[in-house]
Amino acid sequence: MRLIRLQQDLSVILKKASEGEHKAQKIVYDRFSGRVLSICKQYVGDIFIAEDLMITAFLKIFRALPTLENMAVFESWMRKITIHECISYIRSKKQVHFIEPNENSAIDDARSDDGLILHDLQAVLDTLPYGCKMVFNLYAIDGYKHHEIAEMLDISTGTSKSQLAYARKLLQEKLNLLNQVNHG
Repeated sequence: MRLIRLQQDLSVILKKASEGEHKAQKIVYDRFSGRVLSICKQYVGDIFIAEDLMITAFLKIFRALPTLENMAVFESWMRKITIHECISYIRSKKQVHFIEPNENSAIDDARSDDGLILHDLQAVLDTLPYGCKMVFNLYAIDGYKHHEIAEMLDISTGTSKSQLAYARKLLQEKLNLLNQVNHG
């Protein structure tokens, strides 16, 4: 019963926010800013840039909110806008470099059950080249398919696949090194 009430409350708040009511927009911002910031940090790594991207994403979200017909999909819609904002920023800085597809780039999934904490994993992800990091985030974390990633990033499906394989290889190497440092 409580879950239904919360969803109804969110729909009412989103409706008011879409009509430009500042109090409702603040409630939406307060409720979702942590998630949006986390997404931005995941893509750009730098907390200050991530904060700027979060603000820009919320501006776009509030501007486009009146066009959202089904408020039940708000969170996934908001996430998509945020991801596109991050990709646009990275592209504008020309920090994306993709390696050419190579048959030798396929590797096994990196597996680690050594108790790494989330902070360590994020620090390792932040060391990946932007192209690999974006493909890895879009595929492994956000659940996009290679053909969708290729379309979003204007690359071939093969490049998307090779970037994921390269990211996995780098992550495996870095996690193995971190494991050796932590456990001798």
